[in-house]
Amino acid sequence: MQATRGTSLSSTDPAEHQPSAPRHRLLFAVVALAAYAVDVGTKLLAVAHLTPDDPVDVVGGLLRLDLVRNPGAAFSTGTSYTLFLSVIALIAAGVVLRFGRRLGDATWAVALGLLLAGVCGNLTDRVFREPGFLRGHVVDFLELPHWPVFNVADMLIDVAILLIVVQTWRGVRITGTRQARS
Repeated sequence: MQATRGTSLSSTDPAEHQPSAPRHRLLFAVVALAAYAVDVGTKLLAVAHLTPDDPVDVVGGLLRLDLVRNPGAAFSTGTSYTLFLSVIALIAAGVVLRFGRRLGDATWAVALGLLLAGVCGNLTDRVFREPGFLRGHVVDFLELPHWPVFNVADMLIDVAILLIVVQTWRGVRITGTRQARS
């Protein structure tokens, strides 16, 4: 059964979406693992080759590499709530994994894969980096003019949110069915 724009699928039979579900879950897993590897790899390179307070200009004044350890969230907010942010990240990863079981759409698979990779990338820093378990500081190293220093995980989360907003606006559910437009 196929939905057209402005209509809703009337079938709620989960078996109807089963043939594509494994393919979408595989896409979700591949995107999550690949993006996570890129995030962790770039952070390892940044820590190995950059020195705090010694930024390196890469693309003129557009992009510079500046190693920063961030105990907080975006824009260095919540710097005294590192443990709380770690617990929120653990919950978010669990929620994304749970939603990942219902995938029936490739764009949702990519979005949730990117989201999981970003959340887990920063969570990995909080678990394994100083000053300790669930209190570690996130490695940030990318800097644009007039913007706080960030990392690949932050970009993954931003792109995932954009894709989720687009899919929601289009009325496409995680299962791949379309929501009726009013």
